[in-house]
Amino acid sequence: MKKDFFIVSGFIFAIYFIFHITGIGCPIKYLTGISCLGCGTTRAWFALLKGDISGAFRFHPLFWMPIPAAFVVIFKKNISKKLYNASIFLCFTLYLLVYILRILYSDGSVVTCMPRHGAIYKIITLL
Repeated sequence: MKKDFFIVSGFIFAIYFIFHITGIGCPIKYLTGISCLGCGTTRAWFALLKGDISGAFRFHPLFWMPIPAAFVVIFKKNISKKLYNASIFLCFTLYLLVYILRILYSDGSVVTCMPRHGAIYKIITLL
């Protein structure tokens, strides 16, 4: 179990590094021009590491959620299936609700919705 965790974590960091050095950043935003559900999470953690708690919540109010979610996934065998499913559903629902509110009431400083800036739109207009 720990081996799988480290493999997946290493893969995620490698992908993040590749996206960072190529300037892509978030692949979802790069492709669609629309911020993803987790937009601002990395910046939130960096703000928290600097001691800026309010800034962390401003970047993404659910930045802390991956930690308990990871524990739920890691210890899935020790949790009842009903509680596991409810936890995953709650996590997804909270992210979706926050995402919708952030899209609707965004000032554009963190979350953006500009499909014309996405690679998919640009490719379609070229065709």
